[in-house]
Formats: sequence, C-alpha cells, structure tokens
Amino acid sequence: MALEVRDLRKRFGAVEVLRGVSASFDDGTVTAILGDNGAGKSTLLKTIYGIYPVENGTVRLGDLDISNLAIRERRRQGIEMVFQDLALTRQQSVVANLFMGREEVCRPFGVLRKKKMRAVALQALGKLGITIPSLERPVASLSGGQQQAIAIARALLDDPKVLLLDEPTAALAAGEVSKTLALIRSARQEGKVVVLVTHRLNDVFEVADRVIVMKHGSIFSDRAVTETSPAQVISEIVS
Repeated sequence: MALEVRDLRKRFGAVEVLRGVSASFDDGTVTAILGDNGAGKSTLLKTIYGIYPVENGTVRLGDLDISNLAIRERRRQGIEMVFQDLALTRQQSVVANLFMGREEVCRPFGVLRKKKMRAVALQALGKLGITIPSLERPVASLSGGQQQAIAIARALLDDPKVLLLDEPTAALAAGEVSKTLALIRSARQEGKVVVLVTHRLNDVFEVADRVIVMKHGSIFSDRAVTETSPAQVISEIVS
C-alpha cells in the first residue's frame, strides 16, 4: 500500500468539504475520482499534496505519516501534483518551467547550469515520447496538449512515487487527450500511484483501474472499473 488517507476532514468556514474520507491507493494503479462540483475531489488531492493542512485524520505514504509535512517535504517523499490550470509560467521557456523551483546551480557562484538543465529536459521529454519544437520557446506558444505534457513531465522529473492529476484533459482538444492518457499509462507501468480527478468518463474507462465516486465530501462508492459501467457511475453521481 503506497498511499493511504484516513478520516480526512476539511472545513471552509461553516462548510464541511471533506467528511471523514478514507481510502488507499496501490502502486501501479490509476484511481479515478469522480463526482459533481463541490463533491470534494480537488480538495482531497490538495490535502494529500499539502496545499490544505490536515485538520483531522491522517495521510500516510508507506509507513510514514506525512500529515504534518510541508509541501516541499511531501515532494521529497515522492508526491507530485499536476493542477487543472497547469501552474506554468507561460512567458518562460520549456526548460525554465521544467526546473522551476529546482534549478541546477553551479555553486558557490549561483550560475545556472543551463547545458545540464537542457540535457535533462531533453531526456525527460524523450522518455515520455514528447516532442517540443524548441526548448527555448515560451510555453505560451505551445498547444494545450504540449503544455499539459510539460506539466506532467515536470511532475515526473524527480521520479515520484505518487502522481496526483486534477482534470488533466479538461481543456484539451480531442486529438491531444490520447497523448495525455498515454502519459498516465506510462506512469502506471512504472509502478507509480496515479490518482486522477476528472469529469470525463471516457478517460476513466480508458486508463483507470478503479473508480471512486464522491458526494457531499464523502466516498459514495469505490469499485474496480471492471465491476461498474458508465451508466452506473452517472447514476451514482446524479442520484
């Protein structure tokens, strides 16, 4: 068991957004989390990642309780997240975005090791089968699918154990969705825990091993994808 949450609770003022959520996520699996707006899906991911503090309950990675660790420490333990808005600096280059917050620096002078960063970027993108016309181009000049690929490549750069994805295909054209799903499959094949929040049922039944439906801050159902259907999932979301 790589990742486990137990009795997670979260309030925003008078609104209880997470109501005692408990779940475990295994290595080499893709778990899709679905639900209507306000069900608590993104809040759950952001609590696991550390954006929101754990108010009640625990988050464990293997045998380690990471509930009180800062985001930086959770990342060091192997958790990365790709946000719905991608969190890219779109006027910066591909290389700058990949290494944002973890730049390679030649000490003690503080000079960026640009050649090494470029070489690592080429290797990381190549490993994922991503082709970018120029690593010096601003991210804003790239397609939505290419930007999504860069965000995922950045999350995978340090070979995390857990990859949290918040609506990774929501803003993509149909032709770009398949490329992102291929990156998710690749992460699963490498034995990573992948947790995918999405509204797209087609994505779920293409790449997920398991589907969790959340309602009103709680887990309503939790099944293997082979044990449910799109119609049943929709019924559970809207019932």
